[in-house]
Amino acid sequence: MAAPSRCGVGVFRGVLGIWKQGPDSAKGWVAPIRSLLGCQRRCVSCVVGTFASPRLAPASHRYGQGSALDRFLGVTQPDSSLTPRVPAVSMCKDEQDELLIHSPDMPENSRVLRVVLLGAPNAGKSTLSNQLLGRKVFPVSKKVHTTRCQALGVITEKEAQVILLDTPGIISPVKQKRHRLESSLLEDPWKSMESADLVVVLVDVSDKWTRNRLSPQVLQCLTQFSQVPSVLVLNKVDCLKQKSVLLELTAALTEGVVNGKKLNMRQAFRSYPGTHCPSPAAKDSNTQFVEKTQKIGWPHFQEIFMLSALSQVDVNTLKQYLLAQAQPGPWEFHSEVLTSQTPEEICVNKVREKLLEHLPEEVPYGVQQKTVLWEEGPNGELLIQQNLLVPKESHMRILIGKKGQLISQIAQEVSRDLMDIFLCDVHLCLSVKLLK
Repeated sequence: MAAPSRCGVGVFRGVLGIWKQGPDSAKGWVAPIRSLLGCQRRCVSCVVGTFASPRLAPASHRYGQGSALDRFLGVTQPDSSLTPRVPAVSMCKDEQDELLIHSPDMPENSRVLRVVLLGAPNAGKSTLSNQLLGRKVFPVSKKVHTTRCQALGVITEKEAQVILLDTPGIISPVKQKRHRLESSLLEDPWKSMESADLVVVLVDVSDKWTRNRLSPQVLQCLTQFSQVPSVLVLNKVDCLKQKSVLLELTAALTEGVVNGKKLNMRQAFRSYPGTHCPSPAAKDSNTQFVEKTQKIGWPHFQEIFMLSALSQVDVNTLKQYLLAQAQPGPWEFHSEVLTSQTPEEICVNKVREKLLEHLPEEVPYGVQQKTVLWEEGPNGELLIQQNLLVPKESHMRILIGKKGQLISQIAQEVSRDLMDIFLCDVHLCLSVKLLK
């Protein structure tokens, strides 16, 4: 099948090309578990100590090439001149706060770009942000509304600084009221647009029920801020069996126009198994009437990217594009700033991420978190104790798991993630208690 003509600046980067899977999950992780901090029953401690075994699998198996954990463990790294250094986040709130207000150490020819990531809930915005930043500082799970409020990430390379605004999945006021969600889920995406230099609209192409059109809320946001340049990112392309579906989706989501030029999509509107984007000939008069009254795409995208947010190679193409789009201007942050989140916020988000990942249905949404201890130990390790408050005895049993196995697993996984973010040893104690 003929590919569409090239429009704008490389419209189809990698279309129908190499579709890479994400990194293989690590094998051989070993984390000793022992009791810490004088925790009572139903409190499981997880200690991620100093890994010294020569047989330890490199962290790149889990976190990707050039992981901060690899550097911490002394694993041989690629040429640093080719791999930009990713700053760690300070485990001390005062240090993080001081760094955020520190004067930027920018060069004379500094450039800057503020980027807003828009998309429906669970489109992969936080996963993409983490890959762009090089560290997993934003919470990610398969359940919706993992990101509860706007979070900020910073990419600094050479003279360019890109500020990522990872917004909650954009929702309607009806859903916000029906599910009693925080007002931040409704307001933050709109507030972010007011200071944006570029909008990245993310669409999950693996979701056959929502992929054929941009949500009314996203379209409303793009229309209200039409002066802000935008690009379209088709995410999770590795999940598609029929890559030709991407051509039809592109035609629908862009209304056949990219960077002011019409796409040559004559052969894109063929009928393919598994697609819910019918050809024009197959549409009846009622469908045509609906499409005339209801907008489903945005004809003002400047560029299209097709990628898997789990693939560092795919994401790097988008990252280089963003860095190239930065315009002359002063940096907003010091080059050592990676995120505006406090260390405690990162920890709370990481615990919630694992709760959403491991607990069924509505159970994780009812868990309240309270950090009761956060301090540096005598050997520079980070000591954390957090209480997880649940409303029901049944939820308590589910969260603890058989012989404390589930809460222990959650603590281990959070500790490993925090170790990679803070670049220090992390001792995390989680206590499960009944909410009174």
